[in-house]
Amino acid sequence: MYILKPSWLRHSGEQKDFEVYSCHVSPDGSRIATAGGDGHVRVWSTEAILNSEKPDNGKPRQLCHMSHHLGTIHSVRFSPNGRYLASGADDRVICIYQLDSNPPSHSATFGTNEPPPVENWKTHKRLVGHDSDVQDLAWSSDNSILASVGLDSKVVVWSGHTFEKLKTIAVHQSHVKGITFDPANKFFATAGDDRHIKIFRFTPPPPNATQHDMVNNFVLETTISAPFKSSPLTTYFRRCSWSPDGNHIAAANAVNGPVSSVAIIERSTWDSEINLIGHESPTEVCMFSPRLFHTQKPSENGPSEKAPPLVTVIASAGQDKTLSIWNTNTSRPVVILQDVASKSISDLAWTPDGQTLFASSLDGSVLAVTFEVGELGWVATSEENDRALQKYGGSRKGMGIAEDVDGLHLENHSKEGERRGAESRMGALMGDFQAEDKAQAVTTNGTKPTDKNGETNGTAQPTAGEEASKAAAADESAEKTAERIAELKSRVQVTKDGKKRVAPLLVSSSATGLLSLPQSELVGTKSAKPTQNDAPQTMLDLSKPFHGLPRGGIAAMLLGNKRKAAITDAEEDEESQAKRPSTGPVPIMVDTPEGLEPAPLTALARGVGPTPEVLRPAVISPAISFSQVRLAVPKVQSHILRPLERGVLQGQTSPEEASRVPENIILEARNPIKPREPSRIIASKRGALLWQDFLPRAILLVTGSKHFWAAACEDGSIHTWTPAGRRLLNGIILDSQPVILESRGHWLLCISSVGLCHVFNIKTMSAAHPPVSLGPILDIAITSLSPEGATPAPGVTSAHLNSVGAIVVTLSNGDGFYYSSTMYAWQRLSESWWALGSQYWNSNDSSISALSSTAVGPVVAKNGASATTTTTTTTAADKAGENGEVGVSAGIIPYLERHTTTEFLLKGRAYTLQRLIKTLLSRDGFEGFESTVSVAHLENRIAGALALGAREEFRLYLFMYAKRIGAEGLRGKVEELLNGLVGGVLQEKSANGEGKGWFSRQKTLGGWDRMELLKGVVLILGKFRDLQRLTVQYARILGLTADEEEGGGGVEDTAAEGMELEE
Repeated sequence: MYILKPSWLRHSGEQKDFEVYSCHVSPDGSRIATAGGDGHVRVWSTEAILNSEKPDNGKPRQLCHMSHHLGTIHSVRFSPNGRYLASGADDRVICIYQLDSNPPSHSATFGTNEPPPVENWKTHKRLVGHDSDVQDLAWSSDNSILASVGLDSKVVVWSGHTFEKLKTIAVHQSHVKGITFDPANKFFATAGDDRHIKIFRFTPPPPNATQHDMVNNFVLETTISAPFKSSPLTTYFRRCSWSPDGNHIAAANAVNGPVSSVAIIERSTWDSEINLIGHESPTEVCMFSPRLFHTQKPSENGPSEKAPPLVTVIASAGQDKTLSIWNTNTSRPVVILQDVASKSISDLAWTPDGQTLFASSLDGSVLAVTFEVGELGWVATSEENDRALQKYGGSRKGMGIAEDVDGLHLENHSKEGERRGAESRMGALMGDFQAEDKAQAVTTNGTKPTDKNGETNGTAQPTAGEEASKAAAADESAEKTAERIAELKSRVQVTKDGKKRVAPLLVSSSATGLLSLPQSELVGTKSAKPTQNDAPQTMLDLSKPFHGLPRGGIAAMLLGNKRKAAITDAEEDEESQAKRPSTGPVPIMVDTPEGLEPAPLTALARGVGPTPEVLRPAVISPAISFSQVRLAVPKVQSHILRPLERGVLQGQTSPEEASRVPENIILEARNPIKPREPSRIIASKRGALLWQDFLPRAILLVTGSKHFWAAACEDGSIHTWTPAGRRLLNGIILDSQPVILESRGHWLLCISSVGLCHVFNIKTMSAAHPPVSLGPILDIAITSLSPEGATPAPGVTSAHLNSVGAIVVTLSNGDGFYYSSTMYAWQRLSESWWALGSQYWNSNDSSISALSSTAVGPVVAKNGASATTTTTTTTAADKAGENGEVGVSAGIIPYLERHTTTEFLLKGRAYTLQRLIKTLLSRDGFEGFESTVSVAHLENRIAGALALGAREEFRLYLFMYAKRIGAEGLRGKVEELLNGLVGGVLQEKSANGEGKGWFSRQKTLGGWDRMELLKGVVLILGKFRDLQRLTVQYARILGLTADEEEGGGGVEDTAAEGMELEE
């Protein structure tokens, strides 16, 4: 091993040596480029450096120097084909240099001591795309991409052919200081001061790719943060490197506990379990050798079958001024070079043969370390390198990692079709048409070609008569062309001053009658066909909107108006533009003592103001003012963010709150400040973009579930996407702007500003029922509408769906409603009346411990029957145990009653009604008021639970009701309840039609077996002796006789315990 540190290999200044921030060796190994703080890129001869100990070398040392940057240059990189050299600096510019074969035009720079240039490197492009310092550069292995990173937290991808900016990726939260490409050309990795390494998957773009083509390319694959959680932010670079076999990434500035290390990240799993520990200070750079090595000298007859696996060699350096070299065969460094520089080592570069390492330092020096054969191992051939990359698809260009053999076959078929299409287009351009193909019949617009005489094998043989007619037609067309050209040549125009002149004629049009521009339609050699008309066969003639009444209404129609007669369309077109009124902006005026004056421009107190949360009110149609129901339309917000946590969509929150749970999928909608710009909707997870889409209108509301995403726009349209971002349905057009947008499972609810509720099933692509109006529940029946303006009404505080698509709405007056899709009517489930008069109000939360007040969601019955869920979005497990214990999940009815308590009682609106109730209780005839209202409240609960399908709640309320009516001695209701539970057993045979609910003949009711419910009710009512004559008859049906008293005791005790909970 030799260490060379030539004294002349520096960026020298008049007073000091400038720092060297980067170095890189050309692919042929003959040049090394360095970049320094003097703003110069210098190209040196590696031969002169490696032979610097020979005094009489005589060959030029510095080949060229370029000073086209205005500041410190941080990175310099040769392209893999050696054609270009790229440099990035703190002037935010990337310079692309190209070697010119012509000799330099000048011998030396005037006024400097620079040696005369030997090579002529010229600036080919200047790339501007960063907002701050460019920190690192990297080329893809096939030269198709140049990527740059900088202190503006951006990753900018440039085309390696045209150097057009293809994409700007802003996923890092802090400075980005390193980038490396996968040698298999499938990924690239970036490292930043946000203590993350981000892996991006890409497909190599074609040479003519544009920014529009790369929208779905360069996708974030994963983010790695474990080895960098406490890494220091003091390093100037975080230069990472990808191994030549594509299997590992080496990342600088990692930590292992309190110790600095180099993290080795494994491909595919992206685990970082391996760490190279040994540096005393943070590392700035690590670099894999471009070649693989044998640990044993390979035999001359070729590699044997039992040869040990190939190893990789990596060099690392940093702030401890130590250069360490490792290989994957040993756990300790192969070489440790301490104090090789007086300051931090900034960059490392290997020669293509893998035997020489160059290192640049901030002290201005560049050193070379040359290894002898066998010290690092024996270099493997380039074919072995390629063989190692083949398992990652390194030899297949333009595609990602193949999932299976079928994918490769599909790709081959696709490429074959593209090749045939390219050949067809090229044949059309070159004009290699075949005569026999021109006469083939072509099917157009669904019309079948007719058979002709003499047609064989699909090729028509023209007859002599046809040839004669074609010749005559050709002569006639030639005569018409000549007449047209003569007419064009003799066309006279009258100028403004009255003079006559012959209009100039385009040369190409006079010769052929057609433009000489290339035509957009190309016809292939195998499918030559006559030009088709792209216009549709049927045209719709749409006229201007017609108003039945003239301007001014009926009075103008009867009495007339003193206005000019309506002008025709032709006159309107001929009317001078100067006569038409201008439609410019309306000036803003202010009232001053001198009168109305234009408002002066005032600057913001603190400079540029931030983007407001609310941009503007939504644009609504004036026709809404004539609607019976008018709801407030949400304003256009600049940013809407809702996270999907464990399949449940949460409310609008901040990005910090939404990202607390790493598994959350965050749905964002970003509306532009300018109304004419498109809105953007984004779905991301762990900072990685899952998908994005653009909409032409401002987005007002977003929602989603684990089955779909939805967004409602300002123009009254609803757009839906699959979880992966594929458009699911065409835009759903509503009658007005959306006010509420909610989802549950496969169901989507949208309430428009005119109060119409739309419920769609995305899975079946159908509606649960026709659009239903909110007017009936907004007290329209008892409210007299004012002709002058809108009449105040209760407001809609929330609207939700249950698991079967039923709408549940709460109002600001405390009422809660449910829409029955079978009866096409609203049903009131909760109201303040029960809160004032029922003894069972709030029993869900305080008395019945089995009913959870927070957990809501679907409750799956043991027998497979599913119960309807509640209006909120969390899920509770079914607590029903095998011992018959009453397990209840708080559902819709408890939720609505809690809402009534909040809106009505806790806000002090019930004071007047409470005084009224107390006054009523003291009057004659109202002695049983409280008892009657309590029973009615329980009946309302039972009816609501049965309609909603709330299984556990129905059973609980039924048992509470049975105990209450038993205690009240309401014999008629008890007999009716027992008869209803038995069902079809006691019904008349002559009853026509199949009933539902209580009147059905099914063995289940509310998701429970009728006999099980009957047994519970009978056991509850059995202790009331005045009802035993009635209940014993049903006990005999169930077999609850004296002989089976032991067996029934347990059930009775259980039911009794469950019923005591409501006391």
